[in-house]
Amino acid sequence: MDEENIYERIKDFFGYFPENLNIIEQQIDIDLQMEYFEFSRSLKEPVEPDNIPAIKNNLSDKNISPADKKKMLVQLASVEEVEAFRTIENYLKEPDPDLRNWALLAYQESRMLLKSKLLGENQVFISTGLGGKGSMLRYFVVLINNFDKSFDELQRRIVKNEFDFSLSKFGAELEEINFMNNYCSMLVVVSIKESIRSIFSATIAECNEYGGFLKTNFIVTNIRILNNEEINDIIQKQKESGNL
Repeated sequence: MDEENIYERIKDFFGYFPENLNIIEQQIDIDLQMEYFEFSRSLKEPVEPDNIPAIKNNLSDKNISPADKKKMLVQLASVEEVEAFRTIENYLKEPDPDLRNWALLAYQESRMLLKSKLLGENQVFISTGLGGKGSMLRYFVVLINNFDKSFDELQRRIVKNEFDFSLSKFGAELEEINFMNNYCSMLVVVSIKESIRSIFSATIAECNEYGGFLKTNFIVTNIRILNNEEINDIIQKQKESGNL
């Protein structure tokens, strides 16, 4: 889902913006998420409530294959039973290492299903690679030095202070900031109702009052954290295309 148009696309889809949103908070690889939800949609074998204790035992059995446990977790997540939710919750306390994120997805789906049942209304489930916090989505953002050199100490303080202040005005949060040679990367959480591009464009303009040291173009994604090689590759391609 396009990180900048999530709010508008949700409004277009429903005809209004629903308040019953559920955002996965954990950072889970987007390909794994797609695999999980496709598997969940295709599953034709719902679990009977009487079979939940047996599944609970099987989940703790080290001899049961990961593929079978994946199926069991999806089956549990598909039934409106508190016991099924608690079974997934207990499994998460000591999951098989390779199945932790799969179990987290099952936990979120089960939680949403129970919430829908208790409140008598369908819940809206939003999932991105970087997750979120409450009603906020997490983004990875890269700012680029306008002079193609490392940020000096004053510039680092300006960027940190200006973005702390700007994001706080929108109830958003700067979770992490790193300066690497000619760019700066950030992890931020911003309300789904706010435009991250507008916030960052305005704040970059504020920073540039102190010497114009930031490019007005920047990189933003809510899919995953980019590594140094990927960031440098994007910057180079943008330069070659004349966009930087």
